[in-house]
Amino acid sequence: MICPLHGPVLKDGIADHIALYDTWSSYTPESKGVLIAYTSVYGNTKKAVEMLEEKLVRRGCPETAVRDLASCRLSDAVADAFRLGTVVFASTTYNAGVFPPMREFINALTERGFSKRKVAFIENGSWAPTAAKTMKAMLEGCKDLEFAGNVVTLLSAPNEKTPAALDVLADELCR
Repeated sequence: MICPLHGPVLKDGIADHIALYDTWSSYTPESKGVLIAYTSVYGNTKKAVEMLEEKLVRRGCPETAVRDLASCRLSDAVADAFRLGTVVFASTTYNAGVFPPMREFINALTERGFSKRKVAFIENGSWAPTAAKTMKAMLEGCKDLEFAGNVVTLLSAPNEKTPAALDVLADELCR
């Protein structure tokens, strides 16, 4: 029997509960898959995110989750980030940083010891996209992150080069 200070008393499936705790306490991803967490001011970053998700699915990615950080519950996005092995952070540049819901999401991850994940970036900015640089700096204190070599940069909206850049990123994430 497991009698936690907060939560229900667990009488059945003790071995399963202990196995889950072992996974969670070691920060090991529960599932292979990709979370794409994004912010999109005018809908253009969202378009790129939708294209990337489609490319991942076509490549046989075992699971994808997409979270609009401006409209979802933060706890759902955080849970997905800890459950899945890869996280794509897609954000508009905002005041030379990132849009506030993305900043809040990254802070929530780092406060909880986010680690042992592959991480990739999509940034958007009209004249000076700096979101990827900012997000990477915010995550650099996390342990055992593997940063993808490819960053996708949008200049306001997807253009004719965007699908190819997303193909390269999808290939890297599916290896």
